[in-house]
Amino acid sequence: MNGADDGAGLVRRLRSELSSKIEHLVGKTEKRITDVPGLTIVRRVKPTAPSCVTYEPSLAVITQGRKEVVLGARTFVYDETRYLLTSVDLPIISHIPEASESKPFIGLALKLEPSVVRELLRVAELPTWEGTGDSPAMATGKTTPEILDACRRLVDLVGKPNEIPVLSSLIQREIIFRILNGPEGARLRAVATLGNQSQRTARAIEWIRTSYAKPLRVEELAEMTGMAVSTFHHHFRALTSMSPVQYQKQLRLQAARGLMITEGVDAASAAFEVGYESPSQFSREYRRLFGQSPIIDVRNHRVSQASATAQADRATIAAGERAAPSPGPIRRKTTAPKPLALLRRR
Repeated sequence: MNGADDGAGLVRRLRSELSSKIEHLVGKTEKRITDVPGLTIVRRVKPTAPSCVTYEPSLAVITQGRKEVVLGARTFVYDETRYLLTSVDLPIISHIPEASESKPFIGLALKLEPSVVRELLRVAELPTWEGTGDSPAMATGKTTPEILDACRRLVDLVGKPNEIPVLSSLIQREIIFRILNGPEGARLRAVATLGNQSQRTARAIEWIRTSYAKPLRVEELAEMTGMAVSTFHHHFRALTSMSPVQYQKQLRLQAARGLMITEGVDAASAAFEVGYESPSQFSREYRRLFGQSPIIDVRNHRVSQASATAQADRATIAAGERAAPSPGPIRRKTTAPKPLALLRRR
């Protein structure tokens, strides 16, 4: 057996071990936010419809299945062989095209802390990768045995809470180091490097993310980054694949949807809460992004959630019935017959 075969076998074994661990820990819940800082594990048994969400700086690793992510006009596909790296907060559309009970989608997501990235850049000798250029703050890269092994050890900590404070940060540093060592980590490195145009643009992205309900003035953002307006526009679009106004709009609409679904806020109130002055404009842009009006979208979501909850309850009950021990043969207790007078008094 040659080295390539050995490497392929190791990858399969690590992937299988990691899949089994995640399946065991997630169970029937589909997603579990663990006690390991920044670590979320997922198991889905059905395909998912396209969903508008915001990805934070993170690493996503799939051990079974694949996922498609749309950022602006770009589509990223990652699977068992390739991870997804996100370097700044990005509003995207994602979906899982295939998943079933016999072959579920299994994966994990690890939030990346910019302070850890900057610390590693200060102390580690890393190769120089050119050509970040107009590449977005999202990329896919090869899922190596080293990354899989580190992820496996990180997931192991979920069952060892006393080890999390000591080991989780060390393993996360190792994962980030391995990403930075590859060409896919070039944009992450640029975003974390003080003074770099990517890092200055990321500051503007962070301002919009935390202040999306406020009026957006591109000239002020350009001044914040120390760039000319045209230069700022260029770098912003390179990182996010959209303009600052489009970026803000997606964050506003996602936030409004969250208010309506989780807090029961009506459409008009949600629109004003996230910064819209015109409910009709909000409805038009909401329909353009989510494919239907706010009222219909929220109603359909609630129906879907109720159906999923009922199905999960039925599965839990069925599993309990299968696990219940057999009552065994029924033994009848024989008693002497009671006098007729006593039976009549009952």
